Amino acid sequence: MFSYYLDLALRSFRRNKALTVLMVVAIALGIGASMTTLTVLHVLSGDPLPEKSSKLFYPQLDPQDMDGYKPRDDPPAQVGWVDGMALLHAKRGRYQALMTGGAVPIQPAQSSIDPFFEDARYTSADFFPMFEVPFLYGHGWNAADDEASARVAVLTRELNDKLFGGKDSTGQTLRMDDVAFRVVGVLDSWRPTPHFYDLNTGSYSSDEGVFVPLTTAVDLKFARNGSTDCWGKGSRDNMKTATCTWLQLWVQLDTPAAAAAYREFLLNYSRDQKALGRFQRPPNVRLPDLMGWLDFNKVVPSDVHLQVWLAFGFLLVCLVNTVGLMLAKFLRRSGELGVRRALGASRRSLFAQLLVEAAAVGLAGGAGGLLLAVLGLWLVRRQPSDYAALAHLDLPMLLATFVFAVVASLLAGLLPAWRACLIPPALQLKSN
Repeated sequence: MFSYYLDLALRSFRRNKALTVLMVVAIALGIGASMTTLTVLHVLSGDPLPEKSSKLFYPQLDPQDMDGYKPRDDPPAQVGWVDGMALLHAKRGRYQALMTGGAVPIQPAQSSIDPFFEDARYTSADFFPMFEVPFLYGHGWNAADDEASARVAVLTRELNDKLFGGKDSTGQTLRMDDVAFRVVGVLDSWRPTPHFYDLNTGSYSSDEGVFVPLTTAVDLKFARNGSTDCWGKGSRDNMKTATCTWLQLWVQLDTPAAAAAYREFLLNYSRDQKALGRFQRPPNVRLPDLMGWLDFNKVVPSDVHLQVWLAFGFLLVCLVNTVGLMLAKFLRRSGELGVRRALGASRRSLFAQLLVEAAAVGLAGGAGGLLLAVLGLWLVRRQPSDYAALAHLDLPMLLATFVFAVVASLLAGLLPAWRACLIPPALQLKSN
């Protein structure tokens, strides 16, 4: 029966080409606009580590003085050196990593490549297993390298291609800021979206090209970027002793019980530091998980949400127009429908026939909407925003385009189909 209804729909399209084209265009425009913005939102609000995000937590505590204190304020978004190293060495989680971002001058061994600056990540050894970073060659460094401020480095695949032609460079020497480093590993392709582990360097910015131990970077006074929040009147020359927060700390806690225990550990740590006179404010700790941290920081730009609402408003306008066009089209066929009713067809079968026709319009509109969405995403990638390069249509969103188009056209066809089926057959035949 479905194939019969589909054949009737195709015959109807050929008889009413103008109305059919108008309906398909209306659906395509609405679907194209809404799926473009929805795809951008889907890309930007995705879970960067869906397998582990519920186990990754971002500890926060408040070491500041009483200047400007408000009881309900959130603690700083970062930690200082003393607290970060204390929490790191406490090893209360399965993994813990302390880090910051920076940039280092690279001096290639090849004379054909000019020296250049590369974004860097200064971190500790657990960074790689905690975030399940894939390796193409070699491996990360270990805790002993952290303690010894070892001159070791891990490269991304892109930087390894540039410096070593894509070959296994483990064991090779890389000079950074006139210091020789030994390459211990090369990452495979890896770009979590958003850049969750350090939002200070850009939520959707490109990832770093080289990774070195945090202790090494601090000892060598490598340049860093990101934010630094300081208080009091102490010296800022030595970031190990300065009263500043400038590091990000992540910890892996595999169970809810472990997370509760770690939160209690943070409270006890804050109480102890207050008793020692280091902390002045009452204990104020937070322990959001990965997705909670992204939500708290409102990582998805507000203009993206606004664009989605505007696009869906435009889709609603397109659907209202489609309803009017379908109503005109179905009522124009009242004579044909009356003959079918007179020959024994039920209202249910007529209703199903008209909905199949509406679904066919939706499929055609979905195809047009897909082309418009691809064009729209191409235009998005031309924008200067740091997330623009991420705007690509993946398979789930491609399938969602057609499903969305069919559902939208079916909804638009409900009222016209029902209205056409309510006309008594006698009136339809008489008017014919």
